[in-house]
Amino acid sequence: MARIAYSTKIEGDNLARGKANELSISPKHSIEIADFIRHQRVNDALAYLADVVALKKAIPFRHFNRNVAHKRGLPGNWDAGRYPVKASKAYIRILESIKKNAEYTGLDTENLEIIHASANRGRAQKAYFPRAMGRASPKVRETVNIEIVVREVA
Repeated sequence: MARIAYSTKIEGDNLARGKANELSISPKHSIEIADFIRHQRVNDALAYLADVVALKKAIPFRHFNRNVAHKRGLPGNWDAGRYPVKASKAYIRILESIKKNAEYTGLDTENLEIIHASANRGRAQKAYFPRAMGRASPKVRETVNIEIVVREVA
């Protein structure tokens, strides 16, 4: 696996970063979650994602919303939404890691704001699925690269 740099050059003393490469989760769900949690407090985002895992609240789908059912109670006057449980668990894991990174560097973990959150498609893992009569069908597993940068706010 190659080392991939961050997509933005954000510098400062009151920052903490987190990154995960080639996760086996849906790229579309990851992009929607990244768009939703950007500019939120870390604790608020963690609480909301925990509710998504418990199927209590939905993530609004703004880009990839074709044939997506309406959900009640979505924030921001939006109607289409889903419960991306697997991707939410990955984001919870990254945000917990970022909180520990911030605590280690001496930042206040209660006042962290997500200033950069992005999800990009990673490498496609190719395999073949055996079929009858000696044939095989191609199977492509999509991966995702996620990066999050938080800043301590007063």
